[in-house]
Amino acid sequence: MTPFAIAGVQMYVNALQPNVDGMIQRLDILMARFPWTQMVLFSELAPFGPLDQYSLPPQNDALEKFQAAAVKHKVWLIPGSLFITDPEDGRIYNTSVVINPEGEIIRRYAKMFPFRPYESGIAAGSEFCIFDVPEVGRFGLSICYDMWFPETTRQLTSQGVEVLLHPVLTGTTDRDAELAIARATAAQFQCYVFDVNGLGAGGVGKSCVVDPTSMVLHQSAGQEDMFPIEIDLDMVRRQRETGMKGLGQVLKSFRDRSTDFSVYDRTSGTDAFLQTLGPLAVPQQGTTAGLDTTTPAMRVPYTPDSEGQDSLPAFAHKTPPAFAEEPLPNPSAGTAVPVAPKPIAKPGVMTGTAPNDTSSG
Repeated sequence: MTPFAIAGVQMYVNALQPNVDGMIQRLDILMARFPWTQMVLFSELAPFGPLDQYSLPPQNDALEKFQAAAVKHKVWLIPGSLFITDPEDGRIYNTSVVINPEGEIIRRYAKMFPFRPYESGIAAGSEFCIFDVPEVGRFGLSICYDMWFPETTRQLTSQGVEVLLHPVLTGTTDRDAELAIARATAAQFQCYVFDVNGLGAGGVGKSCVVDPTSMVLHQSAGQEDMFPIEIDLDMVRRQRETGMKGLGQVLKSFRDRSTDFSVYDRTSGTDAFLQTLGPLAVPQQGTTAGLDTTTPAMRVPYTPDSEGQDSLPAFAHKTPPAFAEEPLPNPSAGTAVPVAPKPIAKPGVMTGTAPNDTSSG
């Protein structure tokens, strides 16, 4: 067994004031309660909330505080993500950092799929985030909407990632869909998934941890939560060799596939249907996008079924043969036989005696 303890922190996130000190305070509490924790993951945009007006330069005081906290507790720290402004082109990226126990930022990752059209002002990153924890295993990082695109996890796991760290900020009605995607991702790519959401301006909670068999190891509710989970990376390696529960070996099946997918070649024309879809835009009131308003609404088409005939072509307009009348074993069965009425007995006269017999008891 290769044990490693990862803790998620689901906390209340303010939108109009920094949350950095609150994050460090919760980290202190977490480590006091669960000192065996080795890595800590916060939710997407936890440090400053969801407004890009609080974007910072790549080097800033908040990151320095997180670096010092990682050294203090000797943990790997992923403090969610924050908006970072690129000093060269001025574009804003939703960026996460990976800090090692020595306080070094070893990776920076910019979200590949901003939640467009709602995050229209955020630039998309193009580099994947993979890092190794020495003598433990290989980890990958994606942010929120990235996981809706399985290509991102495919790229990570094809390079050996065993644990997917996934900070999210979901305060919308599609959180249950994300939970389903988290479970499917774990099974499809035979990896652990740590999916950490925030509260308040940071989301509706419901963080989860899923193992490579799609089993939910922990499910948060709608309140603050700290959940350290010790994972077993030997189970990941065993499953990738022998299959989930001894069954599907999906990574090897993908490796040995007999076909490539032309849809990924933008010049192939395979994705022509996608070009017929409208622009990536926020729906407006009364929108008819996707609806055909030039023809009447489709109604249930007429079929012979409505007149009691079979709608299958082979049987259409054919009258089924009548069944022969079944002969009765007794010709008189079901026929009433007249029965003479019995005389009504008179008081003091025994039935069955002659009319003139007046003997009495």
